[in-house]
Amino acid sequence: MTNYGTIPTSSTAGPSANIEYLSRAKERIKEGLGARRPWKLMFNFHSINFPGNLSEAITRVRTNVAYFRMNYAMIVLLILFLSLLWHPISLLVFVAMMAAWLFLYFLRDEPLVVFRRTIDDRVVLVVLGVLTILFLLLTDATTNILVSLLIGAVVVLVHASFRRTDDLYDEESGEGLISGPSSSS
Repeated sequence: MTNYGTIPTSSTAGPSANIEYLSRAKERIKEGLGARRPWKLMFNFHSINFPGNLSEAITRVRTNVAYFRMNYAMIVLLILFLSLLWHPISLLVFVAMMAAWLFLYFLRDEPLVVFRRTIDDRVVLVVLGVLTILFLLLTDATTNILVSLLIGAVVVLVHASFRRTDDLYDEESGEGLISGPSSSS
């Protein structure tokens, strides 16, 4: 009888906390995808030419990888995803681990607490990395995964070295990006 007239707080806080978490996750995904550059700018054929020398190629790679990093990550993940289509178990493991990465590492606003102990982000990073590699290796698609990652790296390096950097624009400062020798035709 002592609890008569009190409002239970634990049952009402659950759904609203879940909705708040999902809305924060949605906003963080939008922010992350907001860092993606327009594909039209990335594949502008007027900006493709051979670098004059090795130092120009290295400068282009550094600038383009920094500028198009979200686009390049999406390309590598797409290549990896396509390579796993013929290994459905590996594909399921890949999707499950991506979900784990999203919820346990990328979309968290607060520290992870397990058994009333706060887990450091570096520990989460190492554990998720090791589990991802271990689970994918257990699916017997090791060669397929390594080859697809190698193909993705080659695609990124080729594009980044051939794409001139003189037309890249930094929205935050309102200026063109610093682009050493690669700014010349």
